[in-house]
Amino acid sequence: MKNAEEIKKRYLKDELPIRLGGIAANLARMYSFSSNDNHLRAIESLLDESKYYIEWTVRDATIEVQGYLIQLQIQLALWQVQLMRVWTDANKRQSFANDVNKWSQELLELSGLM
Repeated sequence: MKNAEEIKKRYLKDELPIRLGGIAANLARMYSFSSNDNHLRAIESLLDESKYYIEWTVRDATIEVQGYLIQLQIQLALWQVQLMRVWTDANKRQSFANDVNKWSQELLELSGLM
């Protein structure tokens, strides 16, 4: 991530629900981008960015939300490792998209923004 420190400073100015909503929005973008073969690099970038956002957010969250974010962080790492195999298989990519969408909706609900 370019200019990570600048992005972190700006990101941390937002209240916790907005930050959680930002992570949920990244997941929603991954869901949307999964329908196009040409968006692999965008997915990779969003995975990296989301991992940073979680790292920067987790310390300010409640225990419940921290646990959820840690589980999501692990899931993001697993998706990153498996992405090349998933991307070339239409069924696996659809399953990835469905999973990302589920996490996005859950996180958005957890944020209280819905």
